[in-house]
Amino acid sequence: MGWQRVRGHDALIEGFRRVVERGRLAHAYLFVGPPGVGKRLFARQLAKTLLCESPPSGKWDSCDACAACALVDAETHPDFFAVARPDEKLEMPIEVIRELCNGLALKPARGGRKIAVLDDADDLNEESANSFLKTLEEPPPGSLLILIGTTADRQLPTIRSRCQVIPFAPLVDELVEELLGANADIEPADIPRLARLSGGSPGLARGLADPKLWAFRTQVLEELARPNPDSPKLFREWQTLLEDAGKDAGSQRRRASLVLRLLIDGFRVALRVATNRSLARSASEEAKLADRFGEDSLLKRLDRCLEADFQIDRRVQLVLVLEALLDALV
Repeated sequence: MGWQRVRGHDALIEGFRRVVERGRLAHAYLFVGPPGVGKRLFARQLAKTLLCESPPSGKWDSCDACAACALVDAETHPDFFAVARPDEKLEMPIEVIRELCNGLALKPARGGRKIAVLDDADDLNEESANSFLKTLEEPPPGSLLILIGTTADRQLPTIRSRCQVIPFAPLVDELVEELLGANADIEPADIPRLARLSGGSPGLARGLADPKLWAFRTQVLEELARPNPDSPKLFREWQTLLEDAGKDAGSQRRRASLVLRLLIDGFRVALRVATNRSLARSASEEAKLADRFGEDSLLKRLDRCLEADFQIDRRVQLVLVLEALLDALV
């Protein structure tokens, strides 16, 4: 499918096409934008297009049929490197960066360039960033470095200043709904709600489609609406839900963040009900929350959920974040 599978970023595709045709491709780019909007997919398709050995005639794209394209898809191309922070690590290990730099230092094996995609650039610490700095400052001839992060502000100044920043915008809800519609595992009736909650991120929308998350959302909201919520019970249930995602810290943090997104939406709905009682019939759990807490208390709990989501993103110890959050919500 080539570039056809990259949706919602036509202007960026055209921009890179013109840059490549003019021979003005930079040596290092920093792709920034919300998670799940297609930055990694775009980077890999760019790599495949540049490494393709049988490009379509009169079209800037990959053929998806030659040996080079197959090797890129399998991540076994000798001139293509795709690395990311290991799930069990909180920061990018210096060993990962050293191995990447050593690979880039070798001459290209199949063509005239080497391409590296470094995901999770937000998690470069000072040690790993300094190890990468020499390669950024003096890249091997014909090399292309693509770093993927969320915002330019999350990058160390020494890294940011040596990359051309490419912002990726969220996708429109209509496109997110179209992409979700191609997934047979997602109920069609749930698609508009998932698209709204995703903030323009198809990847996030797919994560939110997990029925276990919605069941836990209902459980939390119902418990909080009671006169004496059982916060230890909720904590145990939340822990079980996170452990179901996997043993590594990264998977558990991602699931915790998904749950928080649903709780944040629940408190926002409850806040709307508190200010407009005509909505109560269509939001029973949220209406009970509105009855128990009122506007001011709902706002405080909403802010506390947003703070917890920020703490999870900044790698604060997950158990402490959840315990403090539940104590504040009851």
